[in-house]
Amino acid sequence: MNVKLQAIFARRSVRRFLDCPVEESHERDLLEAAMAAPSACGKDPWRFFVVRSKPSLKEIAAALPNGGFLAEAPLGLMVCGDLEHAHAGELSYLLQDCSAAIENILLAAAMLGLGACWLGVHPREDRVDFMRRFFQLPDSVVPVGAIAIGWPVETPAPRTRFNPDFVHRHH
Repeated sequence: MNVKLQAIFARRSVRRFLDCPVEESHERDLLEAAMAAPSACGKDPWRFFVVRSKPSLKEIAAALPNGGFLAEAPLGLMVCGDLEHAHAGELSYLLQDCSAAIENILLAAAMLGLGACWLGVHPREDRVDFMRRFFQLPDSVVPVGAIAIGWPVETPAPRTRFNPDFVHRHH
C-alpha cells in the first residue's frame, strides 16, 4: 500500500460505536466533504438529513436489513438526491453523484478518527418507500443511502483489496 494513500486504505466499515456524541463541528466537516464531491455538470442534486434522535435512529435501523447497528450510532446521515436538480433529470446521474458524496463522507470520517458504515437504500422499494414516508419526501427526492457514524469501539487496520484479476489491459 502506498503510504500517500493511507487515508483511503484506512476507510473501513465500522459497525460498533462508543456511547459518545459526534461533535457538530465534525458533522459540518462530513457534510462539507460530501459536498466537495464531483457531480454531473455541477448540479449538486444531493440532499442530506441529519439524525441524532435515538428513537428515530432505531426506527430507521429497523427498516434496513443488516442495519441494526445504526440504532447504536450517535449520528446518522441519510443521503438523498433531488431528480429536479440532477443533470438532465436522470436517475443514473443522481445515483452517481450521491454515491460520490457518500464515499467522501466515509473517507472524511476515517480521516477524523470516526467510524462509519454505508447502508444501501436505493433501489430496494421497501426501503425507499419507508424513507420517503419517514422523512416526508416529495416524489422528486430519492433516498439513496444511510450512513451510521460514531467513535469506533475498535479501528480496523488499513487494507487494500487490490486484485490483479480484476484489471484488464487494452492494447
